[in-house]
Amino acid sequence: MRAMIAIAAAGLYRRYGRRWALVDVSFEVPAGALVMVTGRNGSGKTTLLRVLATAIRADRGMVTILGKDPQREPVREKIALLGHRTYLYEPLTALENLAIVARFLGRDSRRKALLERLEEVGLADRADDPVQTFSAGMRQRLALARVLQQEAEVVLLDEPYGHLDPPGFLLVDRVLQRLRRQGATVLIATHLLRRGRALCDRGLVLEAGRLSFAGATSEMPEPPGADGAGFAEGA
Repeated sequence: MRAMIAIAAAGLYRRYGRRWALVDVSFEVPAGALVMVTGRNGSGKTTLLRVLATAIRADRGMVTILGKDPQREPVREKIALLGHRTYLYEPLTALENLAIVARFLGRDSRRKALLERLEEVGLADRADDPVQTFSAGMRQRLALARVLQQEAEVVLLDEPYGHLDPPGFLLVDRVLQRLRRQGATVLIATHLLRRGRALCDRGLVLEAGRLSFAGATSEMPEPPGADGAGFAEGA
């Protein structure tokens, strides 16, 4: 029996001015899969995730999420995106940031529940501190807590290891394992090839906006100039 397809992209094109960020990108992701999206800087990873999240539209092509067209059917609330920018409310505390999201989503917004969420990402002791006092790594942890709070069926993580220290790397690994147990479908854009191969079932490789590989992570080719740990051009 064929697995349900959670994400399907067909012939995606996206242009910024004269530069094509995505060129004829097509793939399918089974429900519950953990997929690494990788490629050199500027290869189109962020653009792809933003198109899938409906943050931007493709110039051409079609996306379906959980069998629905996200531009026409109600499916956006089932998608969570962690982008390069955290979009946190900096004058507010960590707890207040989560409370806003909880109320918007109709989730438990009581202090005890929010503290448990902050405990998951190692920020319970900073619950009542304004986000503007946080380091970049702490903001990334809070943004991850917000993603978990959404309890989305499709989770898109753009460089989630960015700004984090080694304990933070392990935190992201635990988040990915938790999402897998919950049955979420996850795409993670990362330069960390060894880590991605160890954690993910499948891989997508972009080169200058084109999809050069789609398949099992065990079959992914080594990129030119890489040592297996990450791409030679920026991380």
